[in-house]
Amino acid sequence: MATTIDVKDLAGKTVGSTDLPTAWFEGEINVPVMHQVVTAQLAAARQGTHKTKTRAQVRGGGAKPWRQKGTGRSRQGSTRSPQWVGGGVAHGRVPKDWSVRVNKKVKRVALRSALTDRANNELVTVVRGLSFDAPKTKDAVAALRALGLEGRTLVVLAERDEATMRSFRNLPDVHTLVVDQLNTHDVVVSDVVVFDEDALDLIGTGRRRGDVDTSTPEEVSA
Repeated sequence: MATTIDVKDLAGKTVGSTDLPTAWFEGEINVPVMHQVVTAQLAAARQGTHKTKTRAQVRGGGAKPWRQKGTGRSRQGSTRSPQWVGGGVAHGRVPKDWSVRVNKKVKRVALRSALTDRANNELVTVVRGLSFDAPKTKDAVAALRALGLEGRTLVVLAERDEATMRSFRNLPDVHTLVVDQLNTHDVVVSDVVVFDEDALDLIGTGRRRGDVDTSTPEEVSA
């Protein structure tokens, strides 16, 4: 049975109602899968550009510091050995790709679980006409206050709207993205998820409002 939720405008008034898509808001909450996907997302975000030089890569150190015997000091072959200041690093970090491959079906299950959890806890808000004519942070703050939203807020738009995204950009607790960028991590770390009404039908399609649907009926049914 579909979950019915009120649709509000930017003034906080109820202007209608809509059913949340059962394919994304009526699933079983699978915590292990969500953990797997979020961990993979965080790993993929790592640059992996850390780099240290071995003794072979440090410039200089070709001459033996002192003769092998007779000085009373320990034997040394190069001033670029790891025990020397300015020498190379033994077993140091090198560039690495931290990304982990995650199956598409697993990603869908994780996103469905996260959205279902937010819906079950009444942490989903649907807004009609979620856009601003000009980029003004003041208007964004007023809208959030009228909607009664506090804490970390994820705003999901149906299409890229520079004025709206720039209006929310200066608010540290608000993250804005387009529906085709919706992901498990951003849903999990947010206290409340705000959807533009037109974005609900585009969840999981990889499309934005205004995109031409070139898929065939066979592809859709699959």
